[in-house]
Amino acid sequence: MDFFVIDGGRPLRGAVRISGSKNAALPNLISTLMTDDACTIHHVPELRDIRTTVRLLETMGKKVSYARGTAVVEHGSRLKTRAPYDLVKQMRASVLVAGPVLARFGKARVSLPGGCTIGMRPIDIHLEAFKKLGARVSTEHGDVVLDCERLEPGTVRFRFPSVGATENLMMAAAGVKGTTVLKNAAREPEIEDLGTFLTRMGARVDGAGTDTVTIEGTSRLHGAEHSVIADRVETGTFLLAALATKGDVRLIGAKAQHLTALLEAVKRSGATVTELPEGLRVKAKDRPKPVDIHTEPHPGFPTDLQAPWMAYMTLARGKSKVRESVFENRVMHAAELGRMGARIRTGGERAVVEGVPELFGAPIMASDIRAGAALVVAALAAKGQTVIQRVYHIDRGYEKLEKKLRALGAQIRRAH
Repeated sequence: MDFFVIDGGRPLRGAVRISGSKNAALPNLISTLMTDDACTIHHVPELRDIRTTVRLLETMGKKVSYARGTAVVEHGSRLKTRAPYDLVKQMRASVLVAGPVLARFGKARVSLPGGCTIGMRPIDIHLEAFKKLGARVSTEHGDVVLDCERLEPGTVRFRFPSVGATENLMMAAAGVKGTTVLKNAAREPEIEDLGTFLTRMGARVDGAGTDTVTIEGTSRLHGAEHSVIADRVETGTFLLAALATKGDVRLIGAKAQHLTALLEAVKRSGATVTELPEGLRVKAKDRPKPVDIHTEPHPGFPTDLQAPWMAYMTLARGKSKVRESVFENRVMHAAELGRMGARIRTGGERAVVEGVPELFGAPIMASDIRAGAALVVAALAAKGQTVIQRVYHIDRGYEKLEKKLRALGAQIRRAH
């Protein structure tokens, strides 16, 4: 298995171009199941999860060409209505095929999803919503089975603003003639991006990015061309790596409005953030001030940046608190940071971080995508050499990470 070797203690300096959003590209690609026409999607990052999605689409009958950040999805063979376990277990987002396939064919069978080990992450919110649109739901041999004569438009109120459930129902509703209203919907920028793509495919989506999304669906969606938004989680990770190393970095393509809560916390920590026409510039000259954060659905502090933020706070001048209220078991990186000299006490959904003057290199191991990112942030700031195992987790969410970091002056290499 590949691993990273990082010689830390060097400030990151220069400019880095932010890749397309993984979490926006995945539902956009899956939306192509709703039409036989060709769809072209640009700014698609080269990631393990993207390759898994391409294989999933091909397994289900699509023809996909993907090169240099552009994916073209066309009709291949008769579409299947089942997403197999060997692919779904690799990536939780595979469950999103349920909405498009159910709307189009009146049936769908999806293996219960896998993904990162950061808690149960149940899909019951998805299933409850499908029932409200007329679907029958059962389980069989580890699969979720959905069927209906045809889905009916209606009003769905989510009991929690789940991103995946909002996306799944938006796609399903886009293929159902009539008006569907989703209340207490997720408000992430990736939801807005999906709404834009579905509208280009022939549906009419209003309110994406707010807590009420209205979809005027159609039984005949068509092909479309679209460019994916910049990845706000990659933006935040590079931002925090720059600050942890007391660097000065320009983030090309970054959108400040997608990271309001993070930027507010960063400014309170004493770092400088400047909006530029082409993105953002961040810099720090000293150890950060301690800042408490509490993860929440957007526009709150993003759960996907909690781990890199914790790595940043390990170097603060004082004690800070982290509360993870979106996913249970998402503080497993604390123990690995402790191997580098961090002082972190965890209990349930909370962690108390007592800042130290410096971290030290050590052999450590990634447990999920964002925990891996946190370890990279810490290793870049640490004194000495760090070896990070299981970087296949990191590869799921960060495009050409070591190449981008080397361009900023980091000493990082991949080995196996």
